[in-house]
Amino acid sequence: MTGANLKPMTHEDCLREFRASGALLEGHFKLSSGRHSGHYLQCARVLMNPARAARIAQGVVAGIPAEVRDSVDVVVSPAMGGIIIGHEVARVLGKDALFLERPEGVFHLRRGFALEAGARVLMVEDVVTTGLSSREAIAAVAREGGEVIAECAIIDRSAGTADLGVPFYPLTAFDFPTYAEDEVPASLAAIAITKPGSRKA
Repeated sequence: MTGANLKPMTHEDCLREFRASGALLEGHFKLSSGRHSGHYLQCARVLMNPARAARIAQGVVAGIPAEVRDSVDVVVSPAMGGIIIGHEVARVLGKDALFLERPEGVFHLRRGFALEAGARVLMVEDVVTTGLSSREAIAAVAREGGEVIAECAIIDRSAGTADLGVPFYPLTAFDFPTYAEDEVPASLAAIAITKPGSRKA
């Protein structure tokens, strides 16, 4: 798809989509990274409406440089969070969408999915906080014979600190503070913990 046909999305546009779908939650959350936060971005909820998911995917792809978009052979996402946005990004790009799973704790392709040797992969995530899941997924693609040339995501929660080892193109960033287990403020610790992510605690 050419850049002229893409529909960019601003930070305010993205925030509006999260609020409209009730996907910006407040409380005490233990994130998939293991860190704690008073805010959680429930991307599964913001993506549950196909039209909204399509708008967000358009915004994500619009933020990827044309030379990167044109180099992609296939889109790969980590389950569970990346599956829907990965599929929608692949639709925009006109590519196939595969996903990685880790039922035993290590990402790999299942369900008959396979990468051609040297396939140039765009990794797609919903939210990146520390980048741990992304780095694990990127390593899995290498084991499967592909090469991740870039990653994109809806949200960067790392405050720009996530080092994925490849170019990273988030749609937008939300800089809600996160805390290690031993850094949780008393006001947050007083609230019961919710673990909304897909990674096993």
